[in-house]
Amino acid sequence: MEAKFTRFLKLVGVGLKARSDRQGRELFLKLGYSHEVQFTAPPAVRVFCFKPSIICCTGIDKDRVHQFAGAVRSCKPPEVYKGKGVLYIDEFVKLKPGKKQKK
Repeated sequence: MEAKFTRFLKLVGVGLKARSDRQGRELFLKLGYSHEVQFTAPPAVRVFCFKPSIICCTGIDKDRVHQFAGAVRSCKPPEVYKGKGVLYIDEFVKLKPGKKQKK
């Protein structure tokens, strides 16, 4: 299978880790929940983890690659106060200001 379309995700935060099996069919995520989240990739998509914090979704069908990457991101979208969660590699999160201190 020649991969024409790729989508990179990064895990930002303490304790967030990803791993995949050798064939690129299963993706296992540790996202701070009490259990490990498991994803099965569609037939036209392969998943690889270069580091425990970088996920690569590749495939020949652009829609399926982007849909799978969106499903993975929806498990823990980035929060707006600290910027932690699952982000696209080229995504920028504008952080909100926290509470202001009384003077």
